[in-house]
Amino acid sequence: MGRFSGSVTFVTGASSGIGAAISREVARQGGDVVLLARRQDRLGELVSEIGSMGGEVMAVPCDVTAGHDLAQAAEKTKSEFGRIDYVIANAGFGVAGRFEKLTIEDFRRQFETNVFGMIQTIYATREHLIASRGCLCLIGSVNGYIAPPRLSAYSMSKFAVHGLAESIWHEFKPHGVGVVLIVPGFVQTEIRKVDRAGVHHPEMEDRVPSWLLMSSDEAARQIVEAMYRRRRVKVITTHGKIAVFLQRHCPRTMSAIVSRLSAMGLI
Repeated sequence: MGRFSGSVTFVTGASSGIGAAISREVARQGGDVVLLARRQDRLGELVSEIGSMGGEVMAVPCDVTAGHDLAQAAEKTKSEFGRIDYVIANAGFGVAGRFEKLTIEDFRRQFETNVFGMIQTIYATREHLIASRGCLCLIGSVNGYIAPPRLSAYSMSKFAVHGLAESIWHEFKPHGVGVVLIVPGFVQTEIRKVDRAGVHHPEMEDRVPSWLLMSSDEAARQIVEAMYRRRRVKVITTHGKIAVFLQRHCPRTMSAIVSRLSAMGLI
């Protein structure tokens, strides 16, 4: 019997990266998993992988920017599994580019997925979480504390996610529902290979050096532990913890570091 035995976890953005890794980790710990994403081929592969572990798994093609998709997915989950205990609002991507090169549509597209997609995920699953006294896990970012050059749109969206998590933690608490904010640093995912239109380019080189990257599997282990224990905020990666600490306590130092890393082309 694993920690998640008898529970059902609803994961958006489950087709790759952190979302896929969380889904595998929950299944390893005995939980049933519902996978939501747009890429059906990727979902099919993950269903086969998780099914081989012996867990119950269901894939639902879903675009988080379409509220009806999420509502239908939540109802289908309730119909198939009878409950929703954990919701991982993970779907997102990053719009990058100097401010003067971005358009209003770039900012809108960023917020539609990273912010409004998350809000619609919460609306679709709120009553189910209240019924199970479950836990909501929101995937933020170190860029929700620190806004480096070229990431104005992405950082704005993650600052918004952090504000959302802070506020609804108080609102959900009386219902017995936990709200966990996950704050990843550099994790080995495809996010830096997705352009500002949300198109994946597998040939793109990751500018972040490999020694700074945490594997998605290790990140998932820490995230799953945090949501099991209902940690209010969990910063993932050592460098992420250092960056958040410096931003809080030594903002001038952090600003100098960001400027230096930007000049080196690392961010």
